[in-house]
Amino acid sequence: MTSTFPPGFLWGAATSAYQVEGAVDEDGRAPSIWDTFTAERGMDTGADACDHYHHWPSDADLMAQLNMNAYRFSLAWPRIIPGGTGPVNRAGLAHYDRMVDGLLERGVTPVPTLYHWDLPQALQERGGWTNRATAEAFAAYTDVCLDLLGDRIDTWLTVNEPWVVSVLGYRLGLHAPGEKDLRTSILVGHHLLLAHGLATDRIRERRPTARVGIPLSLFPNYPATDDPADVAASWASDGYTNRWFLDPVLRGHYPADSAELFERLIGPMDWVRPGDLDIIGNRPDLIGVNYYTRRRITASQDELPWRVLPAQAGVPVTDSGWESVPEAFHELLVRLHRDYDVPMLITENGGVWNAQPDSDGRVRDTGRVHALREHLRALSRAIDDGAQVLGYLHWSLLDNLEWAEGYAQRFGLIHVDRSTQRRTVKDSARYFAAVIAANAVIDVSDQSEGRS
Repeated sequence: MTSTFPPGFLWGAATSAYQVEGAVDEDGRAPSIWDTFTAERGMDTGADACDHYHHWPSDADLMAQLNMNAYRFSLAWPRIIPGGTGPVNRAGLAHYDRMVDGLLERGVTPVPTLYHWDLPQALQERGGWTNRATAEAFAAYTDVCLDLLGDRIDTWLTVNEPWVVSVLGYRLGLHAPGEKDLRTSILVGHHLLLAHGLATDRIRERRPTARVGIPLSLFPNYPATDDPADVAASWASDGYTNRWFLDPVLRGHYPADSAELFERLIGPMDWVRPGDLDIIGNRPDLIGVNYYTRRRITASQDELPWRVLPAQAGVPVTDSGWESVPEAFHELLVRLHRDYDVPMLITENGGVWNAQPDSDGRVRDTGRVHALREHLRALSRAIDDGAQVLGYLHWSLLDNLEWAEGYAQRFGLIHVDRSTQRRTVKDSARYFAAVIAANAVIDVSDQSEGRS
């Protein structure tokens, strides 16, 4: 079975600065909240990561060799404006200036994300995302990035996964800065969306021909049973994970059912000021879709009236235990098209398969090859069903620091040896390169080097 993709489709992979760059003390970079968080908790840190800061030319060579025509990366706010506000670090800017030129020289379209979680620690000490001024500082930081790169960037992404930042960082305490409070979490989510809206305004004003989007972590929610309580809990969970961010960005308002639930739990959301939703709802040119797995939901008597169930027996899982469900990916994309009529860019999709080099040096990550093939087939079906999808960027280019999980989980198409920084192209990368060359999903047997 062959599934083809539209002409001009973007094909590539993604990373983020703190996860791959390393060089945290070089060329004027200041600490981010992740430097502080990992150090305080004794976790793996991004101090060296994949040393992409120094290896980016050879990493870009690999992208070109693997037929990629796009690369999503993030700009490090603490490298560009170390204090969060104030003086600009010219050495940090020069790094991204060189990298963007190097990508373009190799025929790789740069797709930068302005914020992928590495808030300057200096801003955290002034309240971080609980402080509305941080959203305003983000707009000024956006201006600096536009000054440097605006003439060469056609697609800008603003704030990566505000749901993850607000929930894992401020409600569950699993990510930086490690707070645990539902009210604070919802406040932070609003300020992140405000930052997105302010940045969108700056990009539209100064680079009106560029596309701008926001990458959202989107999880299809399914009730565990047909029981009305489970069905209601699944819809409420969808409001929490998906509609709370989709609706304000694409419709200019928060979903009423979720707002009623939150205000019953935390009181009035008095941080939403007149005009905020006009700024947030300045509809972007695209939504970045970050999809990994689904959520199976049952009703609960906990603070939030749902519970996420573990993987269902018989459903394929990744090495991290996440269900691998390509059909949920298809249904998500069709739903986004139906409910929001928005162009999409797949900004993250992938999973953990921890295959290591065999005795012959080859990385046979068979699980990733097959999951990639089936998710691309699901994507192609969604396009056939009307979804406007501009491209597919796999997570991740490199095995990297997986935030609080450290280096134990491998998402990359390219294996990175932690002791030597040696790169090894995995079977999945070879398979992906063959797909890109064909602009179509192919069977594994159709490309010899990726045969598993």
